Formats: sequence, structure tokens, C-alpha cells
Amino acid sequence: MKLLSEALLYGILDLGYVAPADLERVTSALLEGGVDVLQLRAKGAEEEEVEAFARRIIGLTESAGVPLILNDHPQLVPSVGAQGAHVGQEDFSVDDARWRAGRALAGEVPLPLIGKSTHSLQQAAAALEAGADYIGFGPLYATPTKPGRPAIGLQEIAQVQAMATQPVFCIGGIKRENLEAVLDAGARRVVIVSQMLAAQDIARYASEVRAVLAARR
Repeated sequence: MKLLSEALLYGILDLGYVAPADLERVTSALLEGGVDVLQLRAKGAEEEEVEAFARRIIGLTESAGVPLILNDHPQLVPSVGAQGAHVGQEDFSVDDARWRAGRALAGEVPLPLIGKSTHSLQQAAAALEAGADYIGFGPLYATPTKPGRPAIGLQEIAQVQAMATQPVFCIGGIKRENLEAVLDAGARRVVIVSQMLAAQDIARYASEVRAVLAARR
């Protein structure tokens, strides 16, 4: 399984952009393109539906050695066999999410990864202090994925990178056209959602973005 510390490109399989019938096809394309982490995001879906979606793709992510992260549903991590969960500011605390995701498991089983969405330096510091394994930082630009969430801009990227002890994935409105500006501002890792999922050739888009990230590492 790929290490989070070496991850550069974080993909999100967002059911707001991907039809359920296309789950396997899009997952395969993202993995072929080289995403280092893959999150399943199905806002509004029932818990049973999310579990069923995850079971359909877990074999693909495991074969690729890519961690599968479940958005908003840490309690499903043990049953699905996912590697962790991602929670927002209004969701579970890091400790609660980790417990729900199987913190009690011991021995040979790795502790689940828990990521936290953050929208300011203060929230980033709090999430890291709480023990998040990684944070999402943004949205840098306005994005349809998070309607109504104000963009925070690029000015605090260097600061959050300087204080972070865990991986920081910049997110929100990032695309190939503005990627260089995001990296120039100090980002090392990114999440791309709508632009990558809407690409004609998802695998190629992901591959090109990851090559840029690797070259700037």
C-alpha cells in the first residue's frame, strides 16, 4: 500500500460528478493515471449505498496499492476494508472518527487514516494538534464541489506548509491551468475533483498532473 507521506495527487470519486454505473470505470482511470490516494464521496447517499459503492471498488484500489478513504462514514471502514476516513469541520472529531473507523483494532492491523478538512490556518493547526493523519486545505478557489464556501486564496499555503507535521493537500478549484500558481505559492500536494472527473481522458489528465507535481517535489 502506498505511503501517505509519499502521496502527491489525491483523487476523489465524487458521486456528484460520477454516475453510480460508472464507478468501476472512473476508479480504474484514476488509478491508471496515478492517483496516490482515492476518496469515495457520496453526499446525500444512504449508509447502505455508500457501503455498496465502496465494496464495488475496494478490489481495484487494493490491487493498485492505493489507500481508499471514505468521506463522512468512518464507521464503514472496518466492514469495507478501507484504509481510512475523511471528515469535515462539522463532522466527527479526529479521535471520534478514528474510534469509529476501528481504532480498537490491534496487532497486525494498521490504524485507520483520518483526514480533516480545514479552511484556515487556525483550523489546520487544530486538526494537526488533534492528530489528523493529513489535512485538506481550502478551497483555494471557488468550486462547484463546495457551493457557498468562500475561497481562501493562495496566501496562506506557505504558512500552513511550514507549520504542518503531516501531509497537506490543497483543494478547491484546482485544475491544470492554475496548478503552477498553486505550486508557486508553496503547495506540494493537491486534490483535483471536478476538472479531473470531467476530463475526456481521466487517466491522461491525472498522469499529466502527477508528473508536474513530481517534477516540483
